Amino acid sequence: MAAKEKESTKTIALNKKARHDFFVMESLEAGIELVGTEVKSIRQGGVSLKESWCAVENGEVWVKQMHIAPYEKGNIYNKDPLRERKLLLHKREIHRLVGIIKQQSYTLIPLSLYFKGSRIKMQLGLCKGKKLYDKREDAAKRDAGREMDRAMKERSRS
Repeated sequence: MAAKEKESTKTIALNKKARHDFFVMESLEAGIELVGTEVKSIRQGGVSLKESWCAVENGEVWVKQMHIAPYEKGNIYNKDPLRERKLLLHKREIHRLVGIIKQQSYTLIPLSLYFKGSRIKMQLGLCKGKKLYDKREDAAKRDAGREMDRAMKERSRS
């Protein structure tokens, strides 16, 4: 009986803006269809998820506005940095996502891009938009936590 290899994960890019602008209700993992020069550029850290979002079209999930910088040594093999890229999900997962998105008006947002073994995976989030007062509330909680940490640090010193 062969032992299952432990797959390591290494984060390539995070979408911090997504957690600031949206409530993440659920997250799932998807593969991503890339060409060789894009993979090499991602390995060098030339990727940004800041303005990216996902759409379901004709039973397929596509990530849009994800920027992958052109690979320096790619010459004519480089693709458009902002081209749409297909996400690899099972059909039943796509049908479930379509139902949730239409019924509850959620949005699919890429949360992170990472290596899982030798493959590149994307973590998607089913998200609901935050209102301005929600963002203020989160900032207030974060500030209160910092103040508590400072007070505890001061207390432990004396």
